[in-house]
Formats: sequence, structure tokens, C-alpha cells
Amino acid sequence: MQPSIIRGAPLAEEPGLGALTLGGWLEEVTTRFGPREAMVLHEAAGTIRWTYADLWAQSQAVARALVACGVGHGTRVGVLMTNRPEFLSAVFGTAVAGGVATTFSTFSTEAELGQLLAMSGVSVLLVERRVVKKDFCAMLAALEPALVTSAPGAVVSGKYPFLRHIAAVGEPLGAIEGWDAFLARGDGVDPALIAARAASVHPSDAGVLFFSSGTTAKPKGILSAHRAVALQLWRWKRFYGTGDDARTWSSNGFFWSGNFGMAIGGTMSAGGSLILQAFFDPEAALALMEAERATMAIAWPHQWAQLAAAPNFASADLSTLHYVGPETALGQHPTVRTAWQNPMAAYGNTETFTISAIFPSGTDPELIGTSHGTPQPGMTFKVVDPLTGVVVPMGEKGEIAVKGPTLMLGYLGIPLDETLDDEGFFRTGDGGWVDHAADGTPRLFWQGRLNDIIKTGGANVSPLEIDATLRECPGVRLTQTVGVPHDTLGELVVACVVPHAGAVLTEDGVRGFARQTLASYKVPRRVLFFAEQDLATTGTAKIKTADLRALVGKRLAAEVA
Repeated sequence: MQPSIIRGAPLAEEPGLGALTLGGWLEEVTTRFGPREAMVLHEAAGTIRWTYADLWAQSQAVARALVACGVGHGTRVGVLMTNRPEFLSAVFGTAVAGGVATTFSTFSTEAELGQLLAMSGVSVLLVERRVVKKDFCAMLAALEPALVTSAPGAVVSGKYPFLRHIAAVGEPLGAIEGWDAFLARGDGVDPALIAARAASVHPSDAGVLFFSSGTTAKPKGILSAHRAVALQLWRWKRFYGTGDDARTWSSNGFFWSGNFGMAIGGTMSAGGSLILQAFFDPEAALALMEAERATMAIAWPHQWAQLAAAPNFASADLSTLHYVGPETALGQHPTVRTAWQNPMAAYGNTETFTISAIFPSGTDPELIGTSHGTPQPGMTFKVVDPLTGVVVPMGEKGEIAVKGPTLMLGYLGIPLDETLDDEGFFRTGDGGWVDHAADGTPRLFWQGRLNDIIKTGGANVSPLEIDATLRECPGVRLTQTVGVPHDTLGELVVACVVPHAGAVLTEDGVRGFARQTLASYKVPRRVLFFAEQDLATTGTAKIKTADLRALVGKRLAAEVA
């Protein structure tokens, strides 16, 4: 019987690729699109517009300043900012200088920020001082009081022994210097030195350090090579089928690998412009899309519902939108006409810097079926028995394992041989299976996290299938199904539902809706209703399942107390 192993085309045959370092990618798109607008940000103080040439020049300025701060080959540079022009110049400036751009989530609490600083070992930290109600400079001073008493630009910290320089977009504080003062450090650095450094960076060198969103545990530091990131930046243009008309709104953080590849790659590799929003506000987002004549919108599922519920949704002129799926709230807006296919038959992990299998926009739906993509060039998947690691027969369910050119260099603090199997595959912890379509196309099917599969009454139930059904139930805004321990069933299937504002839902009504589609053993035994703020989420709006199981357990226990 054929084993469950599928492969993409050889990497050498992939179309549309260019330079495979971050600095090389930026230089190439700047050469192609230099005077075109690359991004726009509306702030209270005014509107910032950068061309590709501006981004290149600003990245060079950051690179010179970093060299003046002592950044060398492989030095880690922390970037703690929302989606703003300086985030991009900081990341690409770090790459050009030979350092490793290390992105931190602006959702971080003070304690989480302390953990990230300790884990990452950054030598320079570039931060946006004020984000919504957070003052990150004040947080840093609370974590290390010496920052307040030290002279500007002279960080001395016993708590974070590698940290030597901090600069902020916004007001300086103690040893944390302002952005202009930081850039001025590089005035005496020869641009020829920066060019030489950029030329010496290899695609195989470490390029970025991103952190997982932490749905099941504390975030992990994931180190990726330049090639992995650059490949995805080039690929998203192909995945989306974007052209230079792409004007892309997104408020999701570029400090997550997904939006970094999707928004930056899908837009700028095509010569388009990023419409930046620092944090998600649905009413402001719609006004921004209208004012900037957005042609594309990238949002997480929960954000579509919030956009549709915004008070200015019906009145907004969104007629310029093209790269939105007709199934989304924006695709169904009365001013929008679109037949564009959102390429969401896809699978990926931060460990592969997002996408490893996908069907690009425009793929025949019959070929896609219910799959989650075909392996991308150079990528290989196998499905193994979760306990033994032995490859299972084609079509049989097991654990998905993957390797290829976008696979991470490793986790921080964990030897690589403890992460990969003896064939170099990363075992993802996800369940699924593989097959070949009628025309021979290899396809991957994702079933969800293996530790999220619910075992109830001797049957395996996928919460993804249940949630996909319940999302179609009128009045349901968000849903997450979990399994909680049960004396006789093993696990009880519990659907956790956030209703739309004003919707009247009942447990029996939601279960009755599910029963129309799902087999009886998949119908949730219980449906519990929550307010959205009750559900702990990561920065990418993934609900933390471990926290939710604990919350459900307490709710059920209280009912019988």
C-alpha cells in the first residue's frame, strides 16, 4: 500500500522568485517600484506616506544606526511596534545590517515582555512608546528600574545582560532615547559599509526570530533563515494573484508571521501599497478603506463580523474592493462586486514561516475539495502514527510532519535533534491525512490539533467540523468547541458560543441547528454562551483552548454545586 508521503515541485522550478535575503528582497522591489507609494498611515498628528524609495532610505538609516550601536552578524534586534512605517524600516534595517529581527507582540503584558526580553537576548530594542493604553517605556522601566537613572543610550542592565540600547518612536525616557537621536547615531557610518554587510548576508543565515502565538502554552521563539521569509514574501503575490493595484488594508500585527507574509508579501512583491492601521477599530477601518480606496482587505474571521456590525458599514463606499472573497462580510457589501477567490485552502505553521501547502486563488474548487492545499515547491509532507512515528498508508489519518526550504532553523533553547525526527521532519502536532486528486495532484487535509481532537463515547470528533457548522447558525458570532472530562463518555463535547449583539440564542436551538448537519455523536452535548471578553485569546484572535477548557469545567461544576 502506498505510504502517506506527498511532495511539491522542485524549488528550482518555482516561478516568480527573486532575491532570497530580506535586504535583497527590499532592494529588488525598490528597484522595480521605487517612486510608487509603499504604505500610508493615518495618525492624529497627520498622514505618513512612504514610497518604496523612502522605505529603502529609512531602512539604510536604521542599519547605519544599528552598526553604530555595535550590531554585528547575527545580533538580535528587538522590534516592539504596531503596523507603522518604522516597524518595516526597523526589520529591514536590521536585516541589511546583518542582524536578526526579533519581533515582539504589542499585546504583551509587562510580565510577558520581561519573558520575551529574557528569552530572546536582544542587544538593541526598538519600541513604539504608546500603544492604545500601554506605555511600553514605562513597562520597561518597571522591569528594569536602572533604565530611568541611566544616561540616554547607555543601557546597563543586570537583568537583561545582552541589552545595551533602546530607542523609542515617541518621547524618550531615561536611557531610552528618541527615534531621531537613535538614527543620528549612524551619521558617521559609511553607506559603503552597509552595502558590504548586506552583500555578505546569505539566504541560509538566520534572518528573523518570531514568537508563536501561544494557544496551548507559553510562546516559543522560532528562528527562521532569510530564505524562508523571502520565499514567502515572493509567494504571497502568486497565492493571491495580486497586481500593482493592490492597496491592502490590514490591522493585524506584522509581528505575527502570517500577516507579515500575507500583507507585506502579497502587496509589496506586486508593487502595491499597505494601508496601515495600528490596532483594529472596525468603524475606523471602514472609513480608512473608503478614504484610501482599498482594493484588498486582510482580516481574521472574528473581524469580518465586527466590520459588518460597525455603524458605518452600510453607508461606507467600498466599491474599490476587489481582492476580497464574496463569502466575507466585505465581499457581500452592497457597493462591492467581486468573484475573487480567497486562497484559504491552506495549511501552515510559524515553524514553516506560515504556508507550506495551499491552492492559489483561481484554483478549480473541484480540485480543492475539502483539502487544505497542495505542497509548495520543495516541501514534503508525511503522515505518521502519533505514537510510533511510523508512516501510515495513504489516506489514513495520523500526525502531519513536514520539511522543506521554509522550515525553521530551530526553537530557542531546544536542540534541533529534539525537535526534528531522524529524517529531518518537524512533527506538527496536527492531525490529518493526504491523498492524490483524480489528476494526480497531491493534497493535504488538516483535521486540527491532535490534543484538541475530542474522544467521546469511543469516537473521535473534530472541533473544527463542529465549529464550521455552528458558524452558519443565525446569531452565532464566534464559536469554539472543546472536550472536557466526563465519567462515562471520556470527554463531553461542549460548544462555547459568543452571540451577535441582540441575538437571542438558546442551547436547544443551537443543538437543533447542529443536528441538521452533524452526525448525532458530533452534536454538542452542551452549548454554553459567553461574552467575547470572557474568552482569552492570543494576538491573532486564536482562542486559548487550555484556558477555555478550564473555564468550561468551572461553569459546568457550578451548575451541579
